[in-house]
Amino acid sequence: MEQKTKVTAEDGKQEIFIKRAFDLPVDLLFKAYVEPELVAQWMGTKVVKLDAKRHGSYQFETTDPMGNKHFFNGTIHEIEPNAKITRTFEMDNTSFPVQLEFIDFAALSESTSKLTIQIIFKSVDGRDNMLKLPFAYGLNMAHNRLEEIVQKIKMK
Repeated sequence: MEQKTKVTAEDGKQEIFIKRAFDLPVDLLFKAYVEPELVAQWMGTKVVKLDAKRHGSYQFETTDPMGNKHFFNGTIHEIEPNAKITRTFEMDNTSFPVQLEFIDFAALSESTSKLTIQIIFKSVDGRDNMLKLPFAYGLNMAHNRLEEIVQKIKMK
């Protein structure tokens, strides 16, 4: 099956670009990133905290198949409804350092939108280590769930 979410990384650079077009209006795509109940559904995680505002923060919790809990958190530095979120992203108890994420939302039409994410890593090695994980596959699955879940809201 074709992966709709495209992940690109140029050799020797500390960044990853993620792009995806959605059959969703931009306001619903943005809501999927800032409303705790929607984030929990499409990410398959527990939202411990999501304060979607400038200088706000978030914390997500997941449990792996062995029953171990993992926490992901960050600070929201900039947020503009239906346009952008700038935030940090950190995975507790891992060797991965904090990442900087620029998440951009754009309307393609009244009923479609585009998501572009630029993730900047501390080093090229850090970025390359992330890419060794099933990162692109997991992101595609999550974005497919996002579109499916939010489509149901659109229909109401």
